[in-house]
Amino acid sequence: MNTEALRSALARLLVAVQYLLPQHALTRLAHALARSRLPWLKNALISGFVARYRPDLSEAEQPKPLAFESFNAFFTRALRADARPIDPDPHAVVSPVDGSVSQLGRLDGRWLLQAKGRTYTLEALLSGPAEWAEVFRAGAAATLYLAPSDYHRVHMPLSGTLCAAWYVPGRLFSVGAANVAGVADLYARNQRVVCVFATGALSFALVLIGALFVGSISTVWHGELTPRRGRQRVPLPLTARAASLTLERGAEFGRFNMGSTVILLLPPGRSAWGLTVEVGGVVRVGETLGRVK
Repeated sequence: MNTEALRSALARLLVAVQYLLPQHALTRLAHALARSRLPWLKNALISGFVARYRPDLSEAEQPKPLAFESFNAFFTRALRADARPIDPDPHAVVSPVDGSVSQLGRLDGRWLLQAKGRTYTLEALLSGPAEWAEVFRAGAAATLYLAPSDYHRVHMPLSGTLCAAWYVPGRLFSVGAANVAGVADLYARNQRVVCVFATGALSFALVLIGALFVGSISTVWHGELTPRRGRQRVPLPLTARAASLTLERGAEFGRFNMGSTVILLLPPGRSAWGLTVEVGGVVRVGETLGRVK
């Protein structure tokens, strides 16, 4: 067996194993460990992570990794205020995350591209009120993957007001390249949080995809939303007690614990992706992905 064939066989094996794993139990364990404040444990977790993934700490508000109270606090660390300048053009759609572009383009009606040879439906991804699937049908989509070493806060791609939000239960497959290629309907099967915004007559949505060991997805309005044990879709309240429902472009609105994926949806005929943005490319918060009309 040549190297490529061996690599392919190992990838298929890893995908198959994940069907058998107690995904939610392992994720709850990761959630607990990540929040431990025992000095020896949190220092060991942080030191091991830094040694393996070598995250860039030069832009962090607190650049000393062991100064954080827990692994989760380190992982979701803030950056310096000047670390991610936001494109000043009010029509620019900016990247909501640091990460790589997994997919970028237009929906084929109700179909989104997951990977070569694999598609899934807008209705399955949103799993919410039917009218929102109609709003984004034949629109534009960007799928952005956050690696473990990336900055893990999620920011607004456009200014907007939160007008709908819900949690969708599901599996917790890894969202690495092997699973994206090998697990059918991956993003529509994993648990996720959907937030829909309006800015004037334009609507846009951000879908935060959970994954194996992603012990927490949170928003500035709802706090921590996962992990959950329920199996029903849960509408999330539209209240401004914790934060204003209207946020400016570039403002933080959510965060992940461990790496995962964000999908940005735009309606048809209202946007154009930038010529310099391409699948496989790297983007950072505040950099221009495209423009809205």
